[in-house]
Amino acid sequence: MASKPNTRERILQASLQLFNEQGERNVTTNHIASHLGISPGNLYYHFRNKSMIVAELFSGFERSMQSFFVVPDGAGLTLEDKAQYLESLLEILWQYRFMHQGLEYLLESDPELAVRYRRFAQRSLQGTQSIYLAFAEAGILQLTAQQAETLSINVWLVLSAWMQFLTTTLGIQAQLDKHLLRRGIYQILVLEEGHVTPEYQQAVKALCERLYVPLDELRPADAADVPATPSQ
Repeated sequence: MASKPNTRERILQASLQLFNEQGERNVTTNHIASHLGISPGNLYYHFRNKSMIVAELFSGFERSMQSFFVVPDGAGLTLEDKAQYLESLLEILWQYRFMHQGLEYLLESDPELAVRYRRFAQRSLQGTQSIYLAFAEAGILQLTAQQAETLSINVWLVLSAWMQFLTTTLGIQAQLDKHLLRRGIYQILVLEEGHVTPEYQQAVKALCERLYVPLDELRPADAADVPATPSQ
């Protein structure tokens, strides 16, 4: 039987939930304490201020992400490996979506966190380049080191902005479901179309067709007032 989370862990869980739902800048330590039914003093015993909570959540985000930027040993990479890899990344980014929805504000407010984030982003880009070169070695993609670098930047932009797109443009605040994941993966795969080797073009095309979800299917039920894209 799993043990109940201690107070420190409960504070982190509640903070993550509230930050994701309301935005980090709109949530105070008093809001977090009230949500948990504990006194502000009890919260301050574990975290002196909100910045410490954010820093701890960022550490959890880093730990969750770091394994995805390491090229696996052993068997060569496959297309399904790529799809599962991207799905896992999107799930983690959704879990910590408050960070990329208010990233500039967070980093301006905490210079130490800004330094940590820059280092993390640089490691992530380097790891993504290595993974792209591994797919090239597996014969799935054909690209140079410079092209791998460019793709890595574009993919990181899509990954980090996809969560903001869902919440601000489509008004989606609930759990990330398979439809939203599939379309996010599709957005990334189409960036790579020009680099797919001839042997894999049909397989990649079939994968893209399987992952494509029209925007109308992504809109929440209460977004009827949002006009649909006009037909051509």
